[in-house]
Amino acid sequence: MSELRPVFYVSDGTGITAETIGHSLLTQFAGMRFQTDRLSFVDDEEKAREAADRIRRTGERLGARPIVVSSCVDPTLSALIAESGALVLDVFAPFIEPLERELGEQRQSRVGQAHGLVDFETYHRRINAMNFALTHDDGMAVSYDEADVILVAVSRAGKTPTCVYLALHYGIRAANYPLTDGDLETDRLPVRLRPYRRKLFALTIDPERLHQIRQERRPNSSYAKMETCRREVAAAEAMFQVERLPTLSTTNKSIEEISSKVLSTLGLQREMY
Repeated sequence: MSELRPVFYVSDGTGITAETIGHSLLTQFAGMRFQTDRLSFVDDEEKAREAADRIRRTGERLGARPIVVSSCVDPTLSALIAESGALVLDVFAPFIEPLERELGEQRQSRVGQAHGLVDFETYHRRINAMNFALTHDDGMAVSYDEADVILVAVSRAGKTPTCVYLALHYGIRAANYPLTDGDLETDRLPVRLRPYRRKLFALTIDPERLHQIRQERRPNSSYAKMETCRREVAAAEAMFQVERLPTLSTTNKSIEEISSKVLSTLGLQREMY
């Protein structure tokens, strides 16, 4: 068993950028064990010193040099964090100098700038998309006329979290439709969905994984039985094949991967930032 390495995602804002990039890097080292923590809004010298002290103490406690993935734009704050003795990876550093040369302009290192609101139009589009996702969850809405995409799947296959992600990150109006026992009695699309065939994207999942998820939600219920999961998944996949719907298994896919596949397959594009 390898040693446990402490990893900190440090940012002058939310830390989402540092964590996303850092996570992608760490997945390349499958044989290592990491303890991760996000330190957000480290936006002044006092907070930077506190962060450095926390990072240093964690490294001493675990007996391993910490790794810091930082998206702090202020060089002074970055220098203070480096005093922790950690390996500091600046996510912006590899790109700033080439961009400055290409654009003929020096960057303006303003704290929080990378996380700022771009404009109100994109902001409201995301909020409206989120409201749409919530009001069109689990087949609640009668009309899908304004939907950009409609995810179709059996219950607990990943429809709702994917819709929320599409709304928050891309401003996509995503609805979802859960296939019921009545829908699965035939291999044809439910009547409500037929007018929106071009907006449909199907999700499926391994029955064993579905069984695990449903057991957590409704333990030992008929809904969670392995037999039920196998029957529903088989019927849904038969429908998707007959109707020639684009289909993706969510069994081993992250929400980010599922969303990217949906966008690329249906040709949906949004510039949110």
